[in-house]
Amino acid sequence: MLHVTENLAIADWELSESFMRASGPGGQNVNKVSTAVELRFEAERSPHLAPPVKARLRRIAGRKWTAEGALVIQVDETRSQARNREIARDRLVEMIRAALVAPKKRIATKPTAGSQRRRLAAKSQRGEVKSLRGRIEEDD
Repeated sequence: MLHVTENLAIADWELSESFMRASGPGGQNVNKVSTAVELRFEAERSPHLAPPVKARLRRIAGRKWTAEGALVIQVDETRSQARNREIARDRLVEMIRAALVAPKKRIATKPTAGSQRRRLAAKSQRGEVKSLRGRIEEDD
């Protein structure tokens, strides 16, 4: 079980991990040990997440979301497989927590009378400046 909040936990069957060789520094060890982790979360099939949460998670995940509805997180930051697993799970938990927060509805407001007057005064002043940029006519 992966605990996200007090009342939300992800079941083990929804998560799958695969390990591969990591790129980058590591000496001879990098050619022998599979330390990189690919964590796959079957988000679309998850009974623990509500449909609006899944929609927000899809938007947050971006390119990490597959066509099958799975969220794939790849980590190869450290030389330790256990630490990379931990980082991948932490990233998944953070994404789900961000998706759980519903965005606030925007309440439409009207501009105040004073702000409208200031805007119109600024527009007329700017128009005056621009009108003075024209050709100067000579009076004889």
